[in-house]
Amino acid sequence: MARLILNDANLLDGDNPPRKANIVVTGDRIEAVTAAPVAARPGDRVVALGGCTVMPGMVQAHFHAAYWKLGGGMRPMGLDVSPAHTTLRAACNLRTALDCGHTGVIGAGGPHAIDPAMKAAIAEGSLVGPRMMAGSRDVSSTGHSGDASFPSYMQIGALGGVRAVDGPEAIRHAIRQEAKDGAEIIKLFVTRGHGTGRTGGDWELAPEEIEMAVRTATERGVKTRAHVSNRDATLLCIELGVHIIDHGDGFDEECIDRILARGAFLTPSLLFPKRMMQIAPGIPYTEAMKPDFEGMVAMLPKINAAGVKLLIGDDYGAAGMDHGIYNEELALYVDEIGIPALDVIRWATKHGAEALGLGEQTGTIEAGKLADLLVLDGDPLADITVLGDRSKLLAILLGGAAIKDQLSLRSS
Repeated sequence: MARLILNDANLLDGDNPPRKANIVVTGDRIEAVTAAPVAARPGDRVVALGGCTVMPGMVQAHFHAAYWKLGGGMRPMGLDVSPAHTTLRAACNLRTALDCGHTGVIGAGGPHAIDPAMKAAIAEGSLVGPRMMAGSRDVSSTGHSGDASFPSYMQIGALGGVRAVDGPEAIRHAIRQEAKDGAEIIKLFVTRGHGTGRTGGDWELAPEEIEMAVRTATERGVKTRAHVSNRDATLLCIELGVHIIDHGDGFDEECIDRILARGAFLTPSLLFPKRMMQIAPGIPYTEAMKPDFEGMVAMLPKINAAGVKLLIGDDYGAAGMDHGIYNEELALYVDEIGIPALDVIRWATKHGAEALGLGEQTGTIEAGKLADLLVLDGDPLADITVLGDRSKLLAILLGGAAIKDQLSLRSS
């Protein structure tokens, strides 16, 4: 089998300091990573990279495939257009993520069981897209922030992007139904806060409902993630075994200790509140975000230094947050909050692959792993914005298959 040999690479593996290396790809796998020269065989493709960066593909760990200017209209979430139209939007957004170097995504909520459908289409080859952990509808209680998008007198029967239920037994049924519909990770709206129009002190699910949700999901072999924006709710979700804590506003030292002990992941998603405060400063909606945003900005370096498994991903597709601007989040963490670029790249690669359930298969560059690789004309450790410049993204490999290939000018 012909091989792809990437010579003289600046290997940027989020798990290790950068180093010079030669990388050999055979089929869908990395065959070798070596400092020694690689002898070419007949039929091999050899590319002299001249120090270009090779890194693992990134993972968008908070991904709303169906979001498209969400919040800009008056219709309930997921019912703004038809399911067929929503499907086309999701396919477009998934391809955008892949074209930006995100070879994996983890669903964070969407209508019509859209994530399972997209994953099935990718698997059968009718859609080109990243590796997926399929998400669910938003599961919460009657009147929660998503359910409040329309008044009761409208009597809307279609679920759209929200499954509103009350009490442990109803929660049990909702989780089972989402699992039946193909969700691999179920989104729980535990509190308000973080862009819902009120503060994280307002609980949307009772503790016994959260416990039932996580227990039922575990029984069905699926994971959970929780929109949670206060300390006590965060601690409860961690203790119950929630896989991904979304936002985590109010995170403190005790939360750090508990999340390290339990091995859960944290997605801070700080770009959305920052952009909303820029777009509409001073109104109650954005003023409610400010204390939580400032608190997490101050806390994030401590959380990272402690070794918490942080992830990237945000509410892309919301109004003012178009899909494709993903690197603005990375730049926020590196250039404004002061997190080392290598650490943020680790969040996007190694941690993302682990959260996706593929840590043994991808996320780092090692012999035997899947060849989910990016080739960059630049060094994101020196300038993290390189990752947002598609003209600098020379190649995207997904399991060795070229999603983008502009390496021909460097072939030797």
